[in-house]
Amino acid sequence: MSASSRNAIAPPRATYSISDLAREFALTTRAIRFYEDSGLLAPRREKRTRVYGERERVRLKLILRGKRLGLALSEIAELLDLYEVRRNEKAQLTAFLALLADRRTRLLQQREDIEIVLTEIDGIERDCRRRLRSEPD
Repeated sequence: MSASSRNAIAPPRATYSISDLAREFALTTRAIRFYEDSGLLAPRREKRTRVYGERERVRLKLILRGKRLGLALSEIAELLDLYEVRRNEKAQLTAFLALLADRRTRLLQQREDIEIVLTEIDGIERDCRRRLRSEPD
């Protein structure tokens, strides 16, 4: 089968409206426009309508995954740009591992800080309860 006949029978690429993506990912259209304004998404335009392709859908999925991991938009953009520029999964994965290691370190520090604060709260509560017991009615 020649390349031209393969292309002739290939299914058309899926397109999505901003409302389709908002519904699929439980986002507001405003949030999607924010990611577009931030340079993370670049839908094509048909007159005044945004038309999102599979590339934008995947990017949106990755943006949301990065946000769930606590990455900053600039870090997410760096990973997306790295993939776009180099098309090199090894470089992207290496950078992603570095970001994850940094995020893990920050979260472990936050957990330690939270444990310290909780211990202080426990001590203050014990002191307050002791003082209440020793106070005459």
